[in-house]
Amino acid sequence: MKKMNLEMIVGLFLLTGFASFSFIAIKMGDIRLFTEESYPVSARFVSISGLREGAVVEVAGVKVGKVSGIELDGGKYEAVVRMDISKAVHLSDDSIASIRTAGIIGDRFIKLTPGGSEDYLGPGDEIHETESAISLEELVSKYIFEKK
Repeated sequence: MKKMNLEMIVGLFLLTGFASFSFIAIKMGDIRLFTEESYPVSARFVSISGLREGAVVEVAGVKVGKVSGIELDGGKYEAVVRMDISKAVHLSDDSIASIRTAGIIGDRFIKLTPGGSEDYLGPGDEIHETESAISLEELVSKYIFEKK
């Protein structure tokens, strides 16, 4: 009887450990078990310096989506960024997409600033107003080498 109680306690301890490990892995990996409804939009940038797939898309500091893909438009030498935006968010067609940095040297993310138009972006539409990433290295070198 004592052996069976010990085995039950060890088994419960292992199950609790596996459940805890799984929970932490899902949270740290930002894995969505139940996918939220979203629609794709894209934007073109001259420079996306440091932006990565999976980066956060925010409106007013609230996460509303993520970057789902980045590719180069070889004809125009622009970066095309695809984003998945929550269906609960309705962006006007004159919204502005800006690449920002979280903190001084933090991760890059896309900040969306809604416009005033009454027409909204739909699935597959493109945001035409964009602000590219600001490169801290370029600003510093410009300041140093142009100062005479």
